[in-house]
Amino acid sequence: MQQGEAKSSKREPSKSAKAYQTISKPTFATKPLNVQGSSLDLTSEEFKGIDRMVKASIAKATLGLSPIALGLAFADWAANLLLSPGKMASIFAEMIRLEAEMSKYLVDSTTKPADGDRPIPHIAPAPGDRRFAGPGWDSWPFDLIHQQFLIAERLLDVATTDVSGVSLHKEQVVRFLARQLLDMLSPSNFLPTNPEVLSKTAATGGKNLLDGMANLLEDLRRASAKLPAAGTEEFEVGKQLGATQGQVVMKNRLAELIQYTPTTDEVFKEPILIVPAWIMKYYILDLSQTNSLVKYLVDQGHTVFMLSWINPTEQDRDMGMDDYLRLGPFAAIDAVSSVVPFEKIHAVGYCLGGTLLTVAAAAMGRDKDDRLASVTLLAAQSDFTEAGELTLFIDEGQVALLDDLMWVQGYLDSSQMAGAFQMLRSSDLIWSKMMREYLMGERSKLNDLMAWNADATRMPFRMHSEYLKGMFLRNDLAEGRYRVDGHPIAIEDIRTPMFVVGTETDHVAPWKSVFKIHILSDADITFVLTSGGHNAGIVSEPGHPRRHFRKSRRLPGASYLGPEEWYKQAEYHDGSWWIDWQKWLADNSTNMTTPPKLGSSRYPVIAPAPGSYVLQK
Repeated sequence: MQQGEAKSSKREPSKSAKAYQTISKPTFATKPLNVQGSSLDLTSEEFKGIDRMVKASIAKATLGLSPIALGLAFADWAANLLLSPGKMASIFAEMIRLEAEMSKYLVDSTTKPADGDRPIPHIAPAPGDRRFAGPGWDSWPFDLIHQQFLIAERLLDVATTDVSGVSLHKEQVVRFLARQLLDMLSPSNFLPTNPEVLSKTAATGGKNLLDGMANLLEDLRRASAKLPAAGTEEFEVGKQLGATQGQVVMKNRLAELIQYTPTTDEVFKEPILIVPAWIMKYYILDLSQTNSLVKYLVDQGHTVFMLSWINPTEQDRDMGMDDYLRLGPFAAIDAVSSVVPFEKIHAVGYCLGGTLLTVAAAAMGRDKDDRLASVTLLAAQSDFTEAGELTLFIDEGQVALLDDLMWVQGYLDSSQMAGAFQMLRSSDLIWSKMMREYLMGERSKLNDLMAWNADATRMPFRMHSEYLKGMFLRNDLAEGRYRVDGHPIAIEDIRTPMFVVGTETDHVAPWKSVFKIHILSDADITFVLTSGGHNAGIVSEPGHPRRHFRKSRRLPGASYLGPEEWYKQAEYHDGSWWIDWQKWLADNSTNMTTPPKLGSSRYPVIAPAPGSYVLQK
């Protein structure tokens, strides 16, 4: 055991968790399978293993998407649409209307007005769609080309919405598949139909295409060598990123705990413990020194601790949710209580780390463990019934296929997760990027957030399987079936004040899903809705341009207010939510004191921050 490593925890894995380990590895049972009186060489588990390996090979080729589940969704939608002549007539009527508008625009375009300006196209892109906003798209013939494409998008939305007999999930899956095809065929993706690319090609004599080819070859070289994206070499963890000074004071099989060096003469008595998601490297909250949440808190007089998760390999395949809970938040709380004794802890959880922290806080509330002063949840869900676009990839068939892939590999690879996330926003993250870098020949300059995004982690088989099935499919946490130490927990047992943050354009943890904490808990809740997405909305340092947020507090016993009503009544503020949160932390703290030493006799200093786990590839 390494110096400072957490010793045996009081919380042991449940019996069901231990039993899981006996069946999770790709090894086979020893009892032979008898068929028609003869003993076969293969056992029943080995036959299942064959099935798993076949399906895992399919999952690798399809980025974890189940062709059977997708095909069934499409067949269900098509069959119900054929049996809905009224719906088909409405699609045809919408097509006639849109084409009539297009014809009117075409006629108006041939009759040149006195001022020489062409009429404005009739079909507007969806909000946020910038593919056709550049110069040249409003000129002949590119205006008609992109307008016909937008008509196809509009008809797709009509055809995949409100089809009688088709579930909302299957409608969304069909819309997703059709959207992938349309995004791929967008006129902005091709040289002959993109006026911006044609204009630049003419201006540079084709140099942009040569530069684009060089970019493509470089990306292919990096992909084959499994190297990070171009430009990431400018960002090194411990130097440009994750550079806030501190020391690792605890280390176990799954996590390291960093205690940051104080920068003020006095600090608040209550320390802060941050639990990041294990799907990401922790330094999303300690990026550059200008936008580091950790540095901001330390400079405001807080003693800050941060968990840093291991990057799992095949050997960690049997690490489950109970292990992440026991060796993560519970072990960290024990360590923080040793370094800063007799003081309660402000616990903070981000994304999946927030879900895990919710589990820990509920278990502590059930067990009358009062070591938490408050709970802050950043873009973290507790109820998964409206978990956003990620539910497209999560149903029984999809999870079963992904389970087989992880069973064979021992983990879910970061590239396999990244593919699913990119497809959710393929227009921006795939095709627009390819157009800009391979046709325009322009290489995007990476910033710290983009460099962090390219530094993803793996997830072990058992943990991710339990998470998908228990949270997404069964919604055990919200419905009181999730067990810790063999006994169920309830979020209503969290009595400490809560500060909960959602982000306006979050496609991973939609803010209305995060808002459901108001239904699950009767605690004192301050809810903040900030501008930005899942990552950029959280990394929202003071001084960041064009930031704003809405905020409201609900006291225990107050009547429930739905998200739409809340949005209308919440206070609007310009600027960063960090400032209001820090004030809230101060209000929920007691006196100031001299900073504690780094580490303790039980948890001595092990190594300087950022530690070793964050550097694992």
